[in-house]
Amino acid sequence: NMSPMKLCVPGDKLCSIDDCIPGTGVYLRHGYIYSSLAGYVLKKNEGEELPVISVVRETETQLLPDVGAIVTCKVTSINPRFAKVHILYVGSTPLKDRFRGTIRKEDVRATEKDKISLGDVQSNYLLTTAENELGVVVAHSEAGAQMVPISWCEMQCPRTHTKEFRKVARVQPEYLQA
Repeated sequence: NMSPMKLCVPGDKLCSIDDCIPGTGVYLRHGYIYSSLAGYVLKKNEGEELPVISVVRETETQLLPDVGAIVTCKVTSINPRFAKVHILYVGSTPLKDRFRGTIRKEDVRATEKDKISLGDVQSNYLLTTAENELGVVVAHSEAGAQMVPISWCEMQCPRTHTKEFRKVARVQPEYLQA
């Protein structure tokens, strides 16, 4: 799990070596871990006994998908109950790390928003397309062509003119640049 971001400057005493493992942007002196950079303190549990403490510059801080965030995902697998996805963008910002998500069948046309619990990089985000503007942005037909939305619930293959049911996203103009 990750704690909220705390600013620090070089020489700030961050913690005892009894409490943390030194990561990047820090140094050890007399049993304590100090910041060697101006930036944000990042504490991450990476499966070890103690959290790893690092200091990162603002540009390197990891953007995490948060409850209520609009995300852009690529579907990686589908079964009758849910779709597995990789989250590529939060808003219009690309993510450095790979985050996985799941969209359950009942969340595609649901009317209620889900309670989402967030964890670390390994966790699975539970996503929904319940809002009117959320849904499929890009789809490819069996013929391999990029499908064209023809209504809020259908897309059509320009090659074969086959129609397929999809919950089509109403893409906000600011996200089209990506």
